[in-house]
Amino acid sequence: MANTYTQIHIHCVFAVRNRDCIIDNSWKNDLYKYITGIVQANGHKMIQINGMPDHVHLLIGLRPVQSLSELMKLVKQDSSKWINKMALTRGRFSWQEGFGAFSYSRSQLPMVIDYIRKQEAHHKQKSFRDEYVEFLEKFDVDYDERYIFSSLE
Repeated sequence: MANTYTQIHIHCVFAVRNRDCIIDNSWKNDLYKYITGIVQANGHKMIQINGMPDHVHLLIGLRPVQSLSELMKLVKQDSSKWINKMALTRGRFSWQEGFGAFSYSRSQLPMVIDYIRKQEAHHKQKSFRDEYVEFLEKFDVDYDERYIFSSLE
């Protein structure tokens, strides 16, 4: 789009179906590379990616060529297909429905990048569910308790 200038930074969070802890260290970096490829192939910029065995965080520079919902649909759909094709998990892999998305200014990026990089240390102190609810409340997002990612038993 000629004469269109944007600076849109989005932090996305999504979880494995049923919050199963099945993203293994042996293949998580390959998964992150695959997801990065999907983001870039759709004209966006991957700034940071990391996660835990049950969820993933992405910080992307979103271009106005596609809706965020469409991009996330492709990320989740295509990465699920890749995981299943590679037979990386027992049984069929899928992501939980939905995602969280939070916008940040350019000046906030170093803090968000650091936060995503340090997921392992962060989750020694806080559960994924608590983290997610904290994001929703911090960004003043109305939510229905019934649709929050369920806690691990």
